Amino acid sequence: MKEPFEKAVERHGVTVLRVCRAVLGAGADADDAWSETFLAALRAWPELPEGTNVEAWLVRVAHRKAVDVTRARARHATPTDEVPDRASSLDDPSGDERGVWQAVAALPERQRLAIAYHYLGGLPHIQTAELIGGTPEAVRRAAADGIKSLRQTYNAGEAQKGESR
Repeated sequence: MKEPFEKAVERHGVTVLRVCRAVLGAGADADDAWSETFLAALRAWPELPEGTNVEAWLVRVAHRKAVDVTRARARHATPTDEVPDRASSLDDPSGDERGVWQAVAALPERQRLAIAYHYLGGLPHIQTAELIGGTPEAVRRAAADGIKSLRQTYNAGEAQKGESR
């Protein structure tokens, strides 16, 4: 028997949010993609076949919703009365003290998606390759390159902190 939808939200909600944030960055767009993911999942829940890997299915739905948000961003201008002098430090209410989301967002798209789906979404490289295209080996390489880049970024940051002391 399939678990109740509420249990699926509790169990996989954090993973879906991580994927949305990795693709879109922390903020309202990722939160909107998370909400849209679970609205779509709720509509499809009654017809979901028994034995479905719910986490993988939700990550795939989240990917599609994040792509929808990205496309919507490209089609619409963001009106504003004033351009801020500097970026707000209050952008992410959940906090990103170490700048993880910013560092992930700075990666090339293929590396960012490979990391998001494999490490944050918990999908095997085979399923990640199905989502973003390419072979599992190419996705594994992209994820490894992305992790290497993140390590270099953080190791360089730690070295700079040590020099300034």
